[in-house]
Amino acid sequence: MKFIISSLNLLRGLQSLSGVLSSSNQLEILNNFLFRIGDGNIQIVASDLETTMLVNLKPDLIEGSGEIAIPARMLLDTLKTFPDIPITLSIDMNNFGIELFGGEGRFKLIGYSGEEFPAVPVIHDATEIELETELLVSAIEKTVFATGNDPIRPIMSGVLCELSENYTTFVATDAHKLVRYRRFDAKSEKQASFVLPKKPITQLKNIFAAETTTKVKVLFNQTNASFEHDNMLLICRLIEGRYPNYEAVIPTTNPNKLTIDRSALLNAIRRASIYTNKANPQVRFSIAGQELFISAEDLEYSNEAKERLTCNYEGDDMEIGFNSRFFQEMLANVHFEEIRLEMSAPNRAGILLPSVVDNADEDLLMLIMPVMLQQ
Repeated sequence: MKFIISSLNLLRGLQSLSGVLSSSNQLEILNNFLFRIGDGNIQIVASDLETTMLVNLKPDLIEGSGEIAIPARMLLDTLKTFPDIPITLSIDMNNFGIELFGGEGRFKLIGYSGEEFPAVPVIHDATEIELETELLVSAIEKTVFATGNDPIRPIMSGVLCELSENYTTFVATDAHKLVRYRRFDAKSEKQASFVLPKKPITQLKNIFAAETTTKVKVLFNQTNASFEHDNMLLICRLIEGRYPNYEAVIPTTNPNKLTIDRSALLNAIRRASIYTNKANPQVRFSIAGQELFISAEDLEYSNEAKERLTCNYEGDDMEIGFNSRFFQEMLANVHFEEIRLEMSAPNRAGILLPSVVDNADEDLLMLIMPVMLQQ
């Protein structure tokens, strides 16, 4: 059995799969790519048991058919060194020996029986929706950074996707910060919700980052979800459990409203954070009139930072503290020129919103919990 294919096309296909590979696989066979060869097509599979991804490639020539698992890192590292040239893989299915011919080079490696590779999951009794790739990438970019890492609460390590007949909502939280991203141009006749793990949705973001006008077909049931687009299919196991009632923690009455240039605020917090205590990186917001004073200090090393910014403010003068790292993450993951920070009291969560809504189909709300100020 053998096939001939462009080295660049094969490398691109394998690189799109490589995000699924794990450095701590439960099964040795998962350190390989599964090649399914036949009918003029090569289907390549990568899996870590929780996430499985397939790509289909059209080679220049195929002789024979069968399945073989080929060491992933060795094949990837070899292909990265080639220019875009035709390469030949010749496979002996009796002993799973592989010969790779490229240019004037000949390389030998040993594969494994494809029967050892786990079966690709099949989603039964699935609900189907279609999403624009631009919408999906935007939702992932605006939410995935806010997911948690607490092994005691695995449900919060993923992104909640809620479907309704009016809109689709994506939510992520780690209990310190929360993002709710809603799209009114994505609707479903059937109301449903599921929680997607961080790894596969990050993989989807990387795959679709360059796509802007195509659609992805989404299938899901109680345990799995799949995303199909052109020659790619990604299947992942959903996170089980009940997602927290995120609406209950969003304050609805916030009379104090601060509007400010996002970049100016982000850079001021970045500078102030350099002078914070690394174990407690808090920044203090002191708001009076149309001025915002940002300050930080590290008493142990006598470090201190103070900066004044001009803003538009409606409300009572107040002081409130935030974790500088969390605030930077939130500001860095939106691209509005101005943001609005709505607050009610120093011990209540602050709400970050765009000051001007450019897209009527998009609704973004970010929440950040305050920290107790050191006096």
